[in-house]
Amino acid sequence: MFYCEGVSEAVTKQIAILINLYMAGHSKWAKLKHTKGKTDAQKAKLFSKHVRIIGVELRKAKGDKNAAGVRNAVERALADNMPKDNIERALNKNDGVELEQVTYEAYGPGGTALVIEAMTDNKNRTVQELKHLLSLHGGTLANQGAAMWAFTKNAEGTLEPMAPVELSDEDNQKMADLAEALEEHDDVNEIFSSAA
Repeated sequence: MFYCEGVSEAVTKQIAILINLYMAGHSKWAKLKHTKGKTDAQKAKLFSKHVRIIGVELRKAKGDKNAAGVRNAVERALADNMPKDNIERALNKNDGVELEQVTYEAYGPGGTALVIEAMTDNKNRTVQELKHLLSLHGGTLANQGAAMWAFTKNAEGTLEPMAPVELSDEDNQKMADLAEALEEHDDVNEIFSSAA
């Protein structure tokens, strides 16, 4: 408690109570805790995707840890600051779950073409979940080849739009919401969009 000269004790107590009420919940630790929790969740999600990618590449290489695809997956994990212990565990892990790499094509808000690359243990579940996410955000799932024509592969092997589509502010916001929802899906690895 503090003391104010020339002010009665009752008023001083009321001021102290108001200051305590005003400052409640504003500790430095509370802010750090929330920020750290959020970043830790993002890192965990990214690291689990890298573990899945490493697992798929290992299966493709029939367990050869020195195969080019496996080395490339490990390098990408290291580039995202994944701890070496986690990478070693992923290389030694044999959980028996067969993951399959799949590519889905869709159209989003404003007629933008989307290519969604995912790894899944159940194609039927994944396609239904993606259909649901797309329908919530103004998109539709398309047949194979319906959206791929709008992209070309660059030197790094990623897709780039041949003719980027300009979106209105409303469609741009819908597209941002859709991209965020798809990124949060556990099976989705990458999303390519023809939006400018």
